[in-house]
Amino acid sequence: MSIPENPFNDDKPIREQIEHQPVSARVPEKVARGVFTTGQLVLDGPKEFVIDFLQGLTRPHQVGARVVVTPQTMLEFIGALQQNLEIYSRNFGPPAPLPIPPNQPRPTIQEVYENFKLSDEQLSGSYANSVLIGHGPTEFFFDFITGFYPTPAVSARVLMAAPQVPRFLKMLQTCVDQYQTRHIKKPGEPNQSPPPTEPPASGG
Repeated sequence: MSIPENPFNDDKPIREQIEHQPVSARVPEKVARGVFTTGQLVLDGPKEFVIDFLQGLTRPHQVGARVVVTPQTMLEFIGALQQNLEIYSRNFGPPAPLPIPPNQPRPTIQEVYENFKLSDEQLSGSYANSVLIGHGPTEFFFDFITGFYPTPAVSARVLMAAPQVPRFLKMLQTCVDQYQTRHIKKPGEPNQSPPPTEPPASGG
């Protein structure tokens, strides 16, 4: 196949179907060690979900990773996490239930982010269009992958204790239900979304 000296000298777009195997994604050094999360917070807008993985074991509290995914990727993530949790339960038994936290007033979004610091470099988050999930006897790991040509790469790696996973999964499912109520227009409905409500937060 011959390639013109300047392939961009006309107005015709270059189109080619690109397929990647997520398991072959490159792992940049800056994300290779991963971050451990003790709590999670999910926000949604009309076009995306933002998942903030919180670290509350040490001071100062901080956001360990911020991941941005589309609604379609979120649905795939939930399905894959459900399957992994079922496999984990068959191999190791169901994760031990987390202790019930004391009955305290639920913090507002503003109060959460006043407590958990978000660095400037994390403000826009790390985009991912696929997720690789694995687990051992005590923890799960999530490799959030950006599958862009020419090389897919892991944009964020997150580690989570197994007992937190069922609650995290339930939170994701609740957020998707809320997203569909707020942002998906049904036939015959006016082109207007209900006022937003605060998303559920999962803390450790």
